[in-house]
Amino acid sequence: MSTQNHREEVFPEVSESLATDLYELTMAQGYYKTGRADRRSVFHMFFRTAPFGGRYAIAAGIGPFADWLEALQFSDGDIGFLGTLTDKDGRPLLDPHFLEYLSRWRFRGSIETVPEGTVVFPHEPIVRVRAPLLDAQLIETALLAIVNFQTLVATKASRVRLAAGKDEVLEFGLRRSHGLNGGLFASRAAYIGGVDATSNVMAAAHFGIPVRGTHAHSWVMAFNGEGKAFDAYAAEFPHNLVLLVDTYNTLDGVRNAIAAGLRLRDKGAALLGIRLDSGDLAYLAAEARKLLDAEGFQATRIIASNDLDERLITSLKAQGAPIDSWGVGTKLVTAHDDPALDGVYKLAVLENDAGEMVERMKLSEQPVKTSIPGALDVVRLKRDVRCVGDVIFDTLTEEQPGLAETSIMVISPEDPWKRKIIPTKGLTFKRLLEPLFADGRRIGRREALSVMRQRTLANLATFDRAIFRFDNPHVYAAGLSPSLFERREKIRESHFAKVTARLGTLDNNDPEDVGTVKEKRDRS
Repeated sequence: MSTQNHREEVFPEVSESLATDLYELTMAQGYYKTGRADRRSVFHMFFRTAPFGGRYAIAAGIGPFADWLEALQFSDGDIGFLGTLTDKDGRPLLDPHFLEYLSRWRFRGSIETVPEGTVVFPHEPIVRVRAPLLDAQLIETALLAIVNFQTLVATKASRVRLAAGKDEVLEFGLRRSHGLNGGLFASRAAYIGGVDATSNVMAAAHFGIPVRGTHAHSWVMAFNGEGKAFDAYAAEFPHNLVLLVDTYNTLDGVRNAIAAGLRLRDKGAALLGIRLDSGDLAYLAAEARKLLDAEGFQATRIIASNDLDERLITSLKAQGAPIDSWGVGTKLVTAHDDPALDGVYKLAVLENDAGEMVERMKLSEQPVKTSIPGALDVVRLKRDVRCVGDVIFDTLTEEQPGLAETSIMVISPEDPWKRKIIPTKGLTFKRLLEPLFADGRRIGRREALSVMRQRTLANLATFDRAIFRFDNPHVYAAGLSPSLFERREKIRESHFAKVTARLGTLDNNDPEDVGTVKEKRDRS
């Protein structure tokens, strides 16, 4: 393990290019010094297990990753800092020749991704990187950090969207987010996932997200009486009036809001809404609705907040709570019940000494962690407007599945006994990966966030709703083509044959290791 000597010196001139794990740089130096830096490679970014106990995710974060990659170059400040790193003996950790190379390096590869707002499933490539090995390695950390987080939040937002139905959903999470930058990109991802607006003004400015807000309890507490506070706010914002009514007693607050609304009505404006932020929301919303309707405020909306998520919204709607808008904060922007997507980045093809592209595959005693070799793509199968299956295939060794067959078999990547046969008659086929970079240059189209959000909503509408259940969701047929499955099995069998042969040699030549060897063979 390498260590850095403790020192007080700081380097304020460093750039976001250093937003990487140290081992990406040490591996890059190793590739450079062993002559592997320019070998062609294929990596995939994917997730193994869907978050929140669900079966799917909403891809997000591709645009910010592309922005980061476009700007990626190591500045003089970056190189200066890297030159100060030392090993445990105080020697320079990174070779000066490598650092000089790094100062001139720019990304040279090609990248394909699914568009943001696309429904994706475990083991499907969200991002495919085809690049020199060193290049592909250096972008791993940022890719995972950006796409994992935003995909997670977008997925949570889509679940809230499904729970709320056609009701308005507002993202109120900035003050509980993981820092201002985390809050900014959580707002972005939440909008892609289907929320209607945010309270985050910076997100509105950066991304064009509609911005909404009311006032806090401190506004009411700053006046001698709730009624005076409401009248003062109405005077300032007569055409944007939403009042928070639970500072002291919620139903008294509703009555005071109605009184302010009646005075405002006489001036030609209207009370747009009230917000409930505590207590028994189902009961209070029902009672507030009665009070509002009795005074002719049928158009006044009831907005609820207070640690909401998709499950609580579902419960409140099942109770018939007359709530029109849902303000969701902490549990959305922090992905409270599943705070990390297990997205990973794995090498799948590498150029060998003869210049041939050869599959690479990570093996594991856990089937879910065994990777899929090849330069992968995904074809989505639709019948009419309904998605019926996704097939992962290797673009190096096979044609797109379904083009010449009467049926397509989809095989689970984790359990080969789970298979689905889909007749091809009447199917339409859509490949999910689209170009983002080619030869180091960004070529993917830049989209408005509203387009990505609409893609999410349209995607959700094309699947069986049972796939999106919060409890015991239906399993969607997303898996390997038969050709890719057979190829993976051959690679696995070849590996184990080599292991067995090697262990057999150890049996014959090193009697002292027989017990250990047998143990290894049994585990294999």
